[in-house]
Amino acid sequence: MTLTDKEVLHVARLAQLELSEEDLPRMQGEINEILNHVERLQKVSSLGVVPTLHVHGEINAFRDDIIRDSIPLEKIEMNAPDFRACCFRVPRII
Repeated sequence: MTLTDKEVLHVARLAQLELSEEDLPRMQGEINEILNHVERLQKVSSLGVVPTLHVHGEINAFRDDIIRDSIPLEKIEMNAPDFRACCFRVPRII
C-alpha cells in the first residue's frame, strides 16, 4: 500500500501535526514502510495460535481487599512543605 502526498497531509492533519514541504517525502516513505510491514504481517497465518494475554503465565494479580488504618495525619504532614487544616497547600495554577 502506498499513500499519496494528499493522504499523508490528511493523516498529519488528523494527528494535528504540521508537516513542512521538506518533511513530506520522508514521512511518506516512513508511513508507507509501516503500512507495507503491516500488510506482510496480515499474510501470516495465525490459525492454531492460542491468544496470549500475558507472557509470564500469571492468572490473577489481584490482592484481597482488606480494610486497614490509613497513614496517620502527622506522618502525611511531614511530607508536605505546606500543610494546613488537613490539606496540602499548593501554588495557584490559574
